[in-house]
Amino acid sequence: MCVPDLERKSLEYRKKILKYIKHASAGHTGGSLSCIDILNVLYNQILHVSPQNFSDNNRDRYIQSKGHSVEALYVVLADQGFFPESELETLCQYQSHFIGHPTRKVPGVEQNTGALGHGLALSVGTALAGKMDEADFKVFTLLGDGELAEGSNWEALLAASHYNLDNLVVILDYNKLQITGRNKDVMNVEPLLDKFKAFGLAVREMDGNDIASIKATLEDVPFESGKPNLVIAHTTKGKGVSFMEDSVKWHHGVPDDAQYQQAQEELDKKISALEKLESK
Repeated sequence: MCVPDLERKSLEYRKKILKYIKHASAGHTGGSLSCIDILNVLYNQILHVSPQNFSDNNRDRYIQSKGHSVEALYVVLADQGFFPESELETLCQYQSHFIGHPTRKVPGVEQNTGALGHGLALSVGTALAGKMDEADFKVFTLLGDGELAEGSNWEALLAASHYNLDNLVVILDYNKLQITGRNKDVMNVEPLLDKFKAFGLAVREMDGNDIASIKATLEDVPFESGKPNLVIAHTTKGKGVSFMEDSVKWHHGVPDDAQYQQAQEELDKKISALEKLESK
């Protein structure tokens, strides 16, 4: 899939994220919008995983450690054909499997996540198992930047480096905001680049909301033989909707009718602009 096609798909994904959050009256809007470009490229360009091969041990694995941004994952999994998109109309409803964090009851979800600091440890264990089995699959995981306050992440990175897990790709959705404020004010984690390198990781930085940057970075894995891959993805919380961007208010929030209409109109205008460029 070419970059313009992926860019359009990201905009369509954003519209759907807002649609189902609005319908459910619940959801982590800002984080889902910040990470959707990454999931888009992963599932449409990078990952060797599909509904057809999901039971194959050689499939790639994706584990979403920042499980609260599950709306982005659900929308992408539906688009990939893991389940009918109409099932998302039950999001956060009684007895629905589509709850506010990933669960293996949803087709395409590798691991239950949501308790922050668990997804990376699960990913390290899965990557280590792959090495022990001499398997070819890769393990990708998405972390939230506020999640780095959990010490289990740093223990997991130590283990990943110790076992030379170059089949592990850790992507940090670095939108620099968490539920109560800016990371630097709540729990400063900088200098991240230096810290990750000190833990023995091969580190790259990218624009996590730019399709071409994401594609070029992830297609270059592994960055160094014998080292786990760590990508610092600089993103914007609420990306794509003007009044949601870089606003802690939208960590968790449901747009009212006027806000929803404005957001959809903004995204439609961006889609129209892309179509005009493609027609030239």
